[in-house]
Amino acid sequence: MKRAPIKPISGFSLVELSIVLVILGLLTGGILTGQSLIRAAELRSVATEFQKYQTALHSFREKYFALPGDMKNATAFWGSVSASGGNCLNDSGSGTDTCDGNGDGYINYTQESRRFWQHLSHSGLIEGNYAGVAISSSPTGRVPGANIPASKLSNGSWYATNNITQSYSIDDKNVYVFANFYGEYNDQEVLTPEEAWGIDKKLDDGKPGMGRIMSRIASDSQTPNCSTTDTAATAEYTLADKNIRCTLHFLSF
Repeated sequence: MKRAPIKPISGFSLVELSIVLVILGLLTGGILTGQSLIRAAELRSVATEFQKYQTALHSFREKYFALPGDMKNATAFWGSVSASGGNCLNDSGSGTDTCDGNGDGYINYTQESRRFWQHLSHSGLIEGNYAGVAISSSPTGRVPGANIPASKLSNGSWYATNNITQSYSIDDKNVYVFANFYGEYNDQEVLTPEEAWGIDKKLDDGKPGMGRIMSRIASDSQTPNCSTTDTAATAEYTLADKNIRCTLHFLSF
C-alpha cells in the first residue's frame, strides 16, 4: 500500500509577515491619531462653549438689566413656581415657571445657581431646557443636560456660582466652573494640566493662579496637583503630569 506523499506545510514568508506588521502598525497609528484629533476638537469646543455662554450672558443683561438666576423679576416674564404651590428650591414648575433671585449681583450657591441656566434658556439665548432645581437622583444634585449644560468634551459640564472654595482668591466672585459633574462628588477633574494650560493660554494668560481663568490650588483635596503651588503669583500648571487633574474657573461676569 502506497502512502500518500506528505505535502510541505506552507507558511508566511518573512516578507509577508513584515507587511502584516506594517499594516497593523499603520492601523494602530491611525487609531491613536484619530483619538488625538477627536480630543483636540473636544478641547476647542470648551473655548467655543465659554464664548457662547458669555455672549448669551451679556445679551441677557442688556435685555433684562439683571443676571440670570439673580433676576428679581423673572417670574413677571415667565411665571412663578410658587403660584401653583411649588417650592423654589425643589420644584421646577410647569412650562416656563421659575423663581426670582435677590438682585444682589451674585449667583448664590443654592437657588440662583440652579436657576441661572433655566433663565438663560427661557430667554431663548441658549439651547436646551433646564430644570432650575437640584436633581434628587444625583449625589451632587447636578445632572448635565438636565439642570446644567453638558460639554462636547467627554465628562465635561458647566456650572455657575459665586461660592468657590480652595481656589486662588476668587471667593465671592461669579464664575463659570468647568468640571466633571457626572460622578459622586462636585467639581471633579476633567482635564490634564496641559489641556487646562492650553485653554487658559488661548483665552487668558496660561497661569493657574492669575488672570480670569484659574484652576484650583495645588493642595486642593479634590483635584490636587493641577498646579505647582498654592501661591498664586508663582503657580504654574504641572505640564509633565499627563493624568486628568484639573477643573477650570472662568471669572467672567
